[in-house]
Amino acid sequence: MSPDFDEIIDRRGTHSSKWDAMEGHYGVSPDDGIPMWVADMDFRPPQAVQAKLEEIAAHGVYGYFGDASATNAAVVWWMKNRHGWEIEDSWIRYTPGVVTGAALCIHAFSEPGDGIVVMSPVYHAFGRIIRAAGRTAVECELANRDGRYEMDFDAWDAQMTGREKVLLLCSPHNPGGRVWSAEELRGVAEFCRRHDLILVSDEIHQDIVFPGANFLPTDVAVPEARDRLIVLGATSKTFNLAGHHTGHAIIPDARLRARYSAVMGGLGISTNAFGMHMVEAAYSPEGAAWVDALVAYLDGNRKLLDEGLNGLPGVTSMPLEATYLAWADFKGTGMEHEELLRRVEKHARIAVNHGPTFGAGGETFLRFNFATPRARVAEAVERLQKAFGDLQ
Repeated sequence: MSPDFDEIIDRRGTHSSKWDAMEGHYGVSPDDGIPMWVADMDFRPPQAVQAKLEEIAAHGVYGYFGDASATNAAVVWWMKNRHGWEIEDSWIRYTPGVVTGAALCIHAFSEPGDGIVVMSPVYHAFGRIIRAAGRTAVECELANRDGRYEMDFDAWDAQMTGREKVLLLCSPHNPGGRVWSAEELRGVAEFCRRHDLILVSDEIHQDIVFPGANFLPTDVAVPEARDRLIVLGATSKTFNLAGHHTGHAIIPDARLRARYSAVMGGLGISTNAFGMHMVEAAYSPEGAAWVDALVAYLDGNRKLLDEGLNGLPGVTSMPLEATYLAWADFKGTGMEHEELLRRVEKHARIAVNHGPTFGAGGETFLRFNFATPRARVAEAVERLQKAFGDLQ
Protein backbone atom coordinates (compact mmCIF):
# COMPACT_ATOMS: atom_id res chain seq x y z
CA MET A 1 0.00 0.00 0.00
CA SER A 2 1.38 3.41 -0.96
CA PRO A 3 1.84 5.89 1.91
CA ASP A 4 -0.79 8.63 2.11
CA PHE A 5 1.21 11.78 2.69
CA ASP A 6 -1.89 13.90 2.05
CA GLU A 7 -3.57 12.58 5.20
CA ILE A 8 -4.20 15.31 7.76
CA ILE A 9 -3.21 13.92 11.17
CA ASP A 10 -4.23 15.98 14.21
CA ARG A 11 -1.10 16.18 16.38
CA ARG A 12 -2.45 18.76 18.82
CA GLY A 13 -2.51 17.63 22.44
CA THR A 14 -0.07 14.78 21.81
CA HIS A 15 2.92 16.43 23.53
CA SER A 16 4.24 17.36 20.09
CA SER A 17 6.97 19.98 20.31
CA LYS A 18 6.15 21.17 16.81
CA TRP A 19 2.47 21.71 17.52
CA ASP A 20 1.95 22.02 21.27
CA ALA A 21 4.96 24.27 21.97
CA MET A 22 4.31 26.58 19.03
CA GLU A 23 2.18 29.09 20.87
CA GLY A 24 4.64 29.43 23.74
CA HIS A 25 7.55 30.10 21.39
CA TYR A 26 5.90 32.15 18.68
CA GLY A 27 2.48 33.23 19.89
CA VAL A 28 0.90 31.18 17.08
CA SER A 29 -2.03 29.07 18.25
CA PRO A 30 -2.12 25.44 17.06
CA ASP A 31 -5.85 25.90 16.52
CA ASP A 32 -5.38 28.12 13.46
CA GLY A 33 -1.62 28.27 12.98
CA ILE A 34 0.70 26.38 10.67
CA PRO A 35 3.89 25.03 12.31
CA MET A 36 6.80 25.20 9.89
CA TRP A 37 9.61 25.33 12.44
CA VAL A 38 10.72 22.14 14.28
CA ALA A 39 12.30 19.73 11.79
CA ASP A 40 9.95 16.80 12.06
CA MET A 41 7.31 15.68 9.58
CA ASP A 42 3.53 15.43 9.88
CA PHE A 43 3.57 11.96 8.28
CA ARG A 44 3.26 8.45 9.64
CA PRO A 45 6.42 6.31 9.34
CA PRO A 46 6.63 3.14 7.22
CA GLN A 47 4.20 0.40 8.24
CA ALA A 48 7.20 -1.81 9.07
CA VAL A 49 8.06 0.51 11.96
CA GLN A 50 4.49 0.53 13.26
CA ALA A 51 4.31 -3.26 13.01
CA LYS A 52 7.55 -3.63 14.97
CA LEU A 53 6.23 -1.43 17.79
CA GLU A 54 2.97 -3.38 17.88
CA GLU A 55 4.98 -6.60 18.11
CA ILE A 56 6.92 -5.24 21.08
CA ALA A 57 3.73 -4.04 22.77
CA ALA A 58 2.09 -7.44 22.27
CA HIS A 59 5.04 -9.12 23.95
CA GLY A 60 4.54 -6.81 26.91
CA VAL A 61 7.98 -7.00 28.58
CA TYR A 62 10.14 -3.88 28.32
CA GLY A 63 13.53 -4.78 29.75
CA TYR A 64 17.04 -3.62 28.95
CA PHE A 65 18.17 -3.89 25.34
CA GLY A 66 21.14 -6.22 24.87
CA ASP A 67 21.90 -7.52 21.38
CA ALA A 68 22.54 -4.87 18.70
CA SER A 69 23.53 -7.32 15.95
CA ALA A 70 20.27 -7.03 14.00
CA THR A 71 20.28 -3.23 14.27
CA ASN A 72 23.93 -3.10 13.22
CA ALA A 73 23.15 -5.30 10.21
CA ALA A 74 20.34 -2.93 9.21
CA VAL A 75 22.63 0.12 9.41
CA VAL A 76 25.33 -1.67 7.41
CA TRP A 77 22.75 -2.75 4.78
CA TRP A 78 21.31 0.75 4.46
CA MET A 79 24.63 2.52 4.04
CA LYS A 80 25.80 0.03 1.39
CA ASN A 81 22.57 -0.21 -0.58
CA ARG A 82 21.42 3.41 -0.38
CA HIS A 83 24.76 5.25 -0.34
CA GLY A 84 27.42 2.88 -1.66
CA TRP A 85 29.24 3.05 1.66
CA GLU A 86 30.66 -0.17 3.07
CA ILE A 87 31.06 -0.03 6.83
CA GLU A 88 31.77 -2.57 9.55
CA ASP A 89 29.38 -3.13 12.42
CA SER A 90 32.25 -2.67 14.89
CA TRP A 91 32.46 0.98 13.80
CA ILE A 92 28.93 1.78 15.02
CA ARG A 93 28.07 3.39 18.35
CA TYR A 94 24.51 4.41 19.30
CA THR A 95 23.55 7.64 21.02
CA PRO A 96 20.27 9.37 21.99
CA GLY A 97 20.53 11.34 18.74
CA VAL A 98 22.83 13.28 16.45
CA VAL A 99 22.97 16.35 18.70
CA THR A 100 24.04 14.17 21.61
CA GLY A 101 26.58 12.49 19.33
CA ALA A 102 28.03 15.86 18.36
CA ALA A 103 28.18 16.90 22.02
CA LEU A 104 30.02 13.68 22.88
CA CYS A 105 32.56 14.47 20.16
CA ILE A 106 33.08 17.96 21.55
CA HIS A 107 33.80 16.52 25.01
CA ALA A 108 35.94 13.67 23.66
CA PHE A 109 38.18 15.71 21.37
CA SER A 110 38.46 19.17 22.94
CA GLU A 111 38.82 20.95 26.26
CA PRO A 112 36.96 23.92 27.78
CA GLY A 113 38.03 27.11 26.05
CA ASP A 114 38.94 25.37 22.79
CA GLY A 115 37.45 26.48 19.49
CA ILE A 116 34.86 24.40 17.62
CA VAL A 117 34.59 25.34 13.95
CA VAL A 118 31.19 25.57 12.24
CA MET A 119 30.26 26.73 8.75
CA SER A 120 27.61 29.33 9.33
CA PRO A 121 24.77 29.83 8.93
CA VAL A 122 24.26 26.33 10.27
CA TYR A 123 21.95 24.15 12.37
CA HIS A 124 21.33 26.17 15.53
CA ALA A 125 21.82 23.25 17.94
CA PHE A 126 25.54 23.25 17.12
CA GLY A 127 26.05 26.64 18.74
CA ARG A 128 23.95 25.66 21.74
CA ILE A 129 25.97 22.55 22.62
CA ILE A 130 29.28 24.30 21.94
CA ARG A 131 28.47 27.10 24.38
CA ALA A 132 27.03 24.71 26.96
CA ALA A 133 30.29 22.75 26.90
CA GLY A 134 32.34 25.86 27.64
CA ARG A 135 33.89 25.91 24.18
CA THR A 136 33.95 28.75 21.64
CA ALA A 137 32.06 28.57 18.36
CA VAL A 138 34.32 29.70 15.53
CA GLU A 139 31.99 30.77 12.73
CA CYS A 140 33.48 30.28 9.27
CA GLU A 141 30.84 31.94 7.15
CA LEU A 142 29.78 30.28 3.92
CA ALA A 143 30.00 32.46 0.82
CA ASN A 144 26.57 33.19 -0.64
CA ARG A 145 27.30 33.35 -4.36
CA ASP A 146 24.21 33.99 -6.48
CA GLY A 147 21.96 32.33 -3.92
CA ARG A 148 24.13 29.24 -3.45
CA TYR A 149 26.40 28.49 -0.51
CA GLU A 150 30.04 27.77 -1.28
CA MET A 151 33.05 27.10 0.93
CA ASP A 152 35.72 29.79 1.27
CA PHE A 153 38.82 28.00 2.57
CA ASP A 154 41.18 30.93 2.01
CA ALA A 155 39.11 33.15 4.30
CA TRP A 156 38.71 30.35 6.83
CA ASP A 157 42.43 29.59 6.94
CA ALA A 158 43.01 33.20 8.01
CA GLN A 159 40.57 32.77 10.91
CA MET A 160 42.35 29.82 12.52
CA THR A 161 44.40 30.55 15.64
CA GLY A 162 45.62 27.06 16.57
CA ARG A 163 43.14 26.78 19.46
CA GLU A 164 40.52 25.04 17.30
CA LYS A 165 40.13 21.30 17.84
CA VAL A 166 36.95 20.11 16.09
CA LEU A 167 35.03 21.00 12.92
CA LEU A 168 31.30 20.25 12.77
CA LEU A 169 30.24 19.69 9.17
CA CYS A 170 26.55 19.62 8.19
CA SER A 171 26.24 17.36 5.12
CA PRO A 172 23.78 17.86 3.47
CA HIS A 173 23.75 21.40 4.76
CA ASN A 174 21.03 22.67 7.08
CA PRO A 175 19.61 25.27 6.51
CA GLY A 176 20.96 25.92 3.00
CA GLY A 177 20.11 22.53 1.54
CA ARG A 178 23.45 22.13 -0.26
CA VAL A 179 24.69 18.66 -1.15
CA TRP A 180 28.47 19.01 -1.00
CA SER A 181 30.48 17.68 -3.93
CA ALA A 182 33.37 15.21 -3.63
CA GLU A 183 35.75 18.10 -4.33
CA GLU A 184 34.23 20.21 -1.56
CA LEU A 185 34.40 17.33 0.91
CA ARG A 186 38.05 16.78 0.03
CA GLY A 187 38.60 20.48 0.65
CA VAL A 188 37.04 20.16 4.11
CA ALA A 189 39.27 17.18 4.93
CA GLU A 190 42.38 19.03 3.75
CA PHE A 191 41.37 22.07 5.79
CA CYS A 192 41.02 19.83 8.87
CA ARG A 193 44.42 18.28 8.25
CA ARG A 194 46.09 21.69 7.83
CA HIS A 195 44.71 22.82 11.17
CA ASP A 196 44.74 19.43 12.96
CA LEU A 197 40.97 19.32 13.47
CA ILE A 198 38.77 16.32 14.19
CA LEU A 199 36.10 16.22 11.47
CA VAL A 200 32.59 15.46 12.74
CA SER A 201 30.19 15.06 9.81
CA ASP A 202 26.48 15.32 10.60
CA GLU A 203 24.84 13.37 7.77
CA ILE A 204 21.35 13.08 9.23
CA HIS A 205 19.68 14.51 6.10
CA GLN A 206 21.47 12.10 3.74
CA ASP A 207 18.27 10.40 2.53
CA ILE A 208 16.20 13.50 1.70
CA VAL A 209 17.96 14.43 -1.55
CA PHE A 210 16.12 15.74 -4.61
CA PRO A 211 16.54 14.82 -8.29
CA GLY A 212 19.69 16.27 -9.81
CA ALA A 213 21.73 16.06 -6.61
CA ASN A 214 23.85 13.13 -5.44
CA PHE A 215 24.74 12.78 -1.77
CA LEU A 216 28.18 11.33 -1.05
CA PRO A 217 29.15 10.14 2.43
CA THR A 218 32.27 11.93 3.65
CA ASP A 219 34.05 8.63 4.24
CA VAL A 220 33.42 7.60 0.63
CA ALA A 221 34.62 10.94 -0.75
CA VAL A 222 37.71 11.14 1.46
CA PRO A 223 38.65 7.70 2.83
CA GLU A 224 42.12 9.01 3.66
CA ALA A 225 40.53 11.22 6.35
CA ARG A 226 39.48 8.24 8.49
CA ASP A 227 42.12 8.99 11.09
CA ARG A 228 40.17 12.14 12.06
CA LEU A 229 36.57 11.37 10.96
CA ILE A 230 33.38 10.68 12.92
CA VAL A 231 30.12 10.40 10.95
CA LEU A 232 26.81 11.02 12.71
CA GLY A 233 23.39 9.98 11.46
CA ALA A 234 19.96 8.72 12.46
CA THR A 235 16.68 7.39 11.12
CA SER A 236 14.89 10.29 12.81
CA LYS A 237 14.81 12.82 9.94
CA THR A 238 14.39 10.23 7.20
CA PHE A 239 11.45 8.38 8.75
CA ASN A 240 9.98 10.95 11.18
CA LEU A 241 11.14 9.06 14.28
CA ALA A 242 12.71 11.90 16.30
CA GLY A 243 10.93 10.81 19.48
CA HIS A 244 12.81 7.49 19.51
CA HIS A 245 16.04 9.35 20.43
CA THR A 246 18.30 6.88 18.67
CA GLY A 247 21.17 8.02 16.49
CA HIS A 248 24.46 6.50 15.46
CA ALA A 249 28.09 7.47 15.28
CA ILE A 250 30.14 5.61 12.67
CA ILE A 251 33.85 5.78 13.54
CA PRO A 252 36.26 3.80 11.31
CA ASP A 253 39.40 4.68 13.31
CA ALA A 254 39.93 2.51 16.41
CA ARG A 255 41.76 5.23 18.34
CA LEU A 256 38.98 7.79 17.83
CA ARG A 257 36.37 5.14 18.55
CA ALA A 258 37.99 4.33 21.89
CA ARG A 259 38.07 7.99 22.97
CA TYR A 260 34.47 8.53 21.93
CA SER A 261 33.33 5.32 23.68
CA ALA A 262 35.14 6.28 26.88
CA VAL A 263 33.26 9.59 27.13
CA MET A 264 29.98 7.90 26.31
CA GLY A 265 30.59 5.22 28.93
CA GLY A 266 31.57 7.79 31.51
CA LEU A 267 28.18 9.46 31.11
CA GLY A 268 26.34 6.17 31.49
CA ILE A 269 24.62 6.43 28.11
CA SER A 270 22.85 3.29 26.94
CA THR A 271 20.44 2.42 24.17
CA ASN A 272 16.67 2.84 23.96
CA ALA A 273 15.18 -0.58 23.21
CA PHE A 274 12.25 0.84 21.27
CA GLY A 275 14.55 3.03 19.21
CA MET A 276 16.87 0.18 18.30
CA HIS A 277 13.97 -1.95 17.05
CA MET A 278 12.61 1.01 15.08
CA VAL A 279 15.98 1.53 13.37
CA GLU A 280 16.06 -2.14 12.40
CA ALA A 281 12.56 -1.93 10.90
CA ALA A 282 13.16 1.38 9.08
CA TYR A 283 16.49 0.48 7.47
CA SER A 284 14.91 -2.19 5.30
CA PRO A 285 13.65 -2.69 1.72
CA GLU A 286 10.19 -1.55 2.83
CA GLY A 287 11.72 1.53 4.41
CA ALA A 288 13.65 2.24 1.22
CA ALA A 289 10.49 2.14 -0.90
CA TRP A 290 8.77 4.46 1.57
CA VAL A 291 11.65 6.96 1.38
CA ASP A 292 11.50 6.96 -2.42
CA ALA A 293 7.80 7.86 -2.25
CA LEU A 294 8.48 10.46 0.45
CA VAL A 295 11.18 12.27 -1.52
CA ALA A 296 8.94 12.42 -4.60
CA TYR A 297 6.15 13.93 -2.50
CA LEU A 298 8.45 16.40 -0.75
CA ASP A 299 9.79 17.49 -4.13
CA GLY A 300 6.29 18.59 -5.05
CA ASN A 301 5.97 20.50 -1.78
CA ARG A 302 9.37 22.08 -2.35
CA LYS A 303 8.38 23.38 -5.77
CA LEU A 304 5.06 24.72 -4.48
CA LEU A 305 6.62 26.59 -1.56
CA ASP A 306 9.56 27.87 -3.63
CA GLU A 307 7.20 29.29 -6.22
CA GLY A 308 5.18 31.00 -3.51
CA LEU A 309 8.20 32.44 -1.70
CA ASN A 310 9.92 33.61 -4.86
CA GLY A 311 6.68 35.25 -5.91
CA LEU A 312 6.86 37.63 -2.96
CA PRO A 313 8.58 40.91 -3.94
CA GLY A 314 12.10 41.04 -2.50
CA VAL A 315 12.12 37.40 -1.33
CA THR A 316 14.45 34.69 -2.66
CA SER A 317 14.23 31.04 -1.66
CA MET A 318 17.63 29.37 -1.90
CA PRO A 319 17.60 26.50 -4.45
CA LEU A 320 17.26 23.37 -2.35
CA GLU A 321 19.14 20.16 -3.16
CA ALA A 322 18.32 18.30 0.05
CA THR A 323 16.33 18.42 3.33
CA TYR A 324 12.71 19.50 3.71
CA LEU A 325 13.68 22.92 5.03
CA ALA A 326 13.33 25.93 2.73
CA TRP A 327 15.77 28.79 3.41
CA ALA A 328 14.30 32.09 2.27
CA ASP A 329 16.10 35.43 2.15
CA PHE A 330 13.85 38.44 2.84
CA LYS A 331 16.63 41.00 2.45
CA GLY A 332 15.14 42.45 -0.71
CA THR A 333 12.00 43.53 1.12
CA GLY A 334 14.04 46.11 3.03
CA MET A 335 12.15 45.20 6.20
CA GLU A 336 13.54 44.95 9.70
CA HIS A 337 13.52 41.45 11.13
CA GLU A 338 10.79 42.36 13.64
CA GLU A 339 8.51 43.48 10.80
CA LEU A 340 9.06 40.21 8.94
CA LEU A 341 8.12 38.21 12.01
CA ARG A 342 5.04 40.36 12.59
CA ARG A 343 3.80 39.61 9.10
CA VAL A 344 4.66 35.91 9.10
CA GLU A 345 3.73 34.99 12.67
CA LYS A 346 1.02 37.48 13.59
CA HIS A 347 -0.64 38.06 10.22
CA ALA A 348 -0.09 34.76 8.37
CA ARG A 349 -0.06 32.75 11.63
CA ILE A 350 2.89 30.62 10.51
CA ALA A 351 5.61 29.59 12.98
CA VAL A 352 9.07 29.56 11.35
CA ASN A 353 12.69 29.35 12.45
CA HIS A 354 14.39 32.73 12.73
CA GLY A 355 17.48 33.13 10.56
CA PRO A 356 19.72 34.84 13.15
CA THR A 357 19.62 31.71 15.35
CA PHE A 358 21.66 29.92 12.63
CA GLY A 359 24.58 32.30 13.10
CA ALA A 360 26.50 34.67 10.86
CA GLY A 361 24.92 34.99 7.43
CA GLY A 362 21.41 34.11 8.58
CA GLU A 363 20.31 37.57 9.65
CA THR A 364 17.81 38.21 6.83
CA PHE A 365 16.52 34.64 6.45
CA LEU A 366 13.62 32.53 7.68
CA ARG A 367 13.50 28.71 7.56
CA PHE A 368 10.28 26.93 6.53
CA ASN A 369 9.62 23.21 7.15
CA PHE A 370 7.47 21.89 4.29
CA ALA A 371 7.27 18.23 5.41
CA THR A 372 3.52 18.39 5.88
CA PRO A 373 0.48 17.55 3.72
CA ARG A 374 0.47 19.57 0.51
CA ALA A 375 -2.82 21.25 1.29
CA ARG A 376 -1.16 22.82 4.32
CA VAL A 377 1.78 24.06 2.22
CA ALA A 378 -0.69 25.59 -0.24
CA GLU A 379 -2.49 27.29 2.65
CA ALA A 380 0.82 28.68 3.93
CA VAL A 381 1.63 30.12 0.50
CA GLU A 382 -1.79 31.76 0.32
CA ARG A 383 -1.36 33.28 3.77
CA LEU A 384 2.10 34.63 2.92
CA GLN A 385 0.77 36.21 -0.25
CA LYS A 386 -1.86 38.02 1.78
CA ALA A 387 0.62 39.01 4.52
CA PHE A 388 2.94 40.64 1.97
CA GLY A 389 0.21 41.67 -0.44
CA ASP A 390 0.90 45.38 -0.02
CA LEU A 391 4.32 44.89 -1.66
CA GLN A 392 2.77 43.72 -4.94
